[in-house]
This record gives sequence, C-alpha cells and structure tokens, in this order.
Amino acid sequence: MSISIVIVEDEKNYNNALKKVINYQADMKVIAQFFDGNDALHNLPLISPDVVMMDIQLKDMLGIEIIEKVRKDMPDTQFIMCTSFEDDEKIFNSLKAGAMGYLIKGESMDKILASIRDVYNGGAPMSFSIARRVLNHFEKKTTDVKEFDELTHREKEILELLSQGLLYKEIADQKCISMDTVKKHVGNIYRKLHVSNKVEAINKFNHFKN
Repeated sequence: MSISIVIVEDEKNYNNALKKVINYQADMKVIAQFFDGNDALHNLPLISPDVVMMDIQLKDMLGIEIIEKVRKDMPDTQFIMCTSFEDDEKIFNSLKAGAMGYLIKGESMDKILASIRDVYNGGAPMSFSIARRVLNHFEKKTTDVKEFDELTHREKEILELLSQGLLYKEIADQKCISMDTVKKHVGNIYRKLHVSNKVEAINKFNHFKN
C-alpha cells in the first residue's frame, strides 16, 4: 500500500517537481496539490493523507496556522515543513503546532523521499542545520534551568519584581528590606546568572519562564 501525500506549496515549479519525483516512487503517491493556504485549509481534512509536505510561508497565510487549525481533524496525518526559513521562532512554532519534520528546500530529493518514509514510519526527520538548532536550544534551556536553580527563594522573588518593572526602592519597600540588601541580592543574581545588567537578567528570567 502506497503512502498518500499532499503537497501545499505556492511555488508552482517546486510543487510540480516534488509531485513528479514522488510519483516516480513505487511506495508513494501525491493525491492532491494546493498552491495557496486557504484552499489547503478547507480541503485537507476531507482528504486526510498519510503525509503533508507543507510550505511554511504561503502567500495568504503561514503553514503553521493551517496545521494548528486542521490537526485535531487529521490525527493520523504527519506534517513535514518544507521551507527556506531557518529562524528559531518558525522552527519551534512549527513543532509546537504538530509538525513532525522540518526540511530546508535545498535538500536533495533523496533526502526528501527518505524523510517522507521516515515520518510515515514514526520518525521525526529534520535537516542537519535544523536538528542542530533544536539541540542548541535545549542545551541552552538546560543551562538556564541550572543557573536559575542556584538562586535563593528571595533572589527569585526580587528577580520577578525586577521583571515587573519595579525600582530598587519599590522592591525594598514591598519586601520590608533596605536598599542595600536589595542591591546585594541583585549582585548575587547577576553573578549566578552570568549577566552584567538588569536587562540581561530579565531576558534570562523570561526565557526560563517560557
């Protein structure tokens, strides 16, 4: 039984090239092509293919939005993002939306075909550069957690108040401590988080929370 595939890609030449190569394989077949997001959004749930090759930046909407809207109606369909975008936000938004693969358009057709088979069999194929970004993100997250865990309960409280925009005097008044004590806590926060100013400390705090 062949793998049923839908291509959502507004660049017609690339869409048709993918279709031609895929249909040349004995174990897979393109059952539909969409060249704009709106068309895909309305028709994908009616087709429910095994795999969708999804462009991330369509002319009328993001491929991520389509996945978010159709995912619950297509529980057995696997989505592979096929795109020229490599920025972290789009990668993680795609994965959070439910995409199981992320390929750069410059990948060889052999890699794309192997990825379709891989995702169909339960894998999570990614271009090498994307996989490296994902690993780097989680390594950084782990480091942030370790650094944050070194803070005392009071230091965490003060960092939270700093992130809310409170001044040292306001923090001192709220916690019934002296300004010098606040400054001492802030110095410890900077040292433990390996930052040199309030903005960097707050950015790390927000990154940790997210």
